[in-house]
Amino acid sequence: MTKSWKATVLTILPEMFPGPLGISLIGTALEKELWRLETIDIRDFATDRHRSVDDTPAGGGPGMVMRADVVAPAVDVALERNPGAPVIYLTPRGKPLEQARVRDLAQGPGVTLLCGRFEGLDERVLEARQIEEVSIGDFVLAGGEVAACALIEACVRLLPGVVGARESLAQESFEEGLLEYPHYTRPREWEGREIPDILLSGNHGKVADWRRQQAERITRERRPDLKSKPK
Repeated sequence: MTKSWKATVLTILPEMFPGPLGISLIGTALEKELWRLETIDIRDFATDRHRSVDDTPAGGGPGMVMRADVVAPAVDVALERNPGAPVIYLTPRGKPLEQARVRDLAQGPGVTLLCGRFEGLDERVLEARQIEEVSIGDFVLAGGEVAACALIEACVRLLPGVVGARESLAQESFEEGLLEYPHYTRPREWEGREIPDILLSGNHGKVADWRRQQAERITRERRPDLKSKPK
């Protein structure tokens, strides 16, 4: 069997994994070894008896900062265990995660995800290990673990054998610079609202045209910026 795609997660809360990644479609794929998951507890690299991973920020200010001399050894171990996989730090200041980057990651050997806590991570680790910074949105979480789960799920569902109908992946939001068209199913009429007649016509060509038009309309109304982005 070909070596499966691997996600390595660096965290001070390893008990959060697999969490939602252990159920449903993604969990089934994990059980089938279509992908692998490993967590590395950053606290294991602390040097004091309290297993401290943070300290006060240089220059003063609120909160605490994760220490370079604790986090960097954890990153180094991850690089040994998941060679060739990019190391990504989940942070609101990172580059927004887009579907094109998800596809690239899914086609590689895997990914190593560094989950921050407190006020963040000592900048020197990011510089010294050339760590990529990624954001899943313009909002702030208590830590990077939930963001790591989101990134992993986005990648795993693109792996061969995970999703049954592979053709459905090509029709989803962002795949062609468009948001997805509306979906309907039975019953034909619900609370006075009916399924559009074109979808019941049996004319597959007209259905495809309608769906494309709807996707373009929704994208134009909600995310006009997508049309200018490279695919």
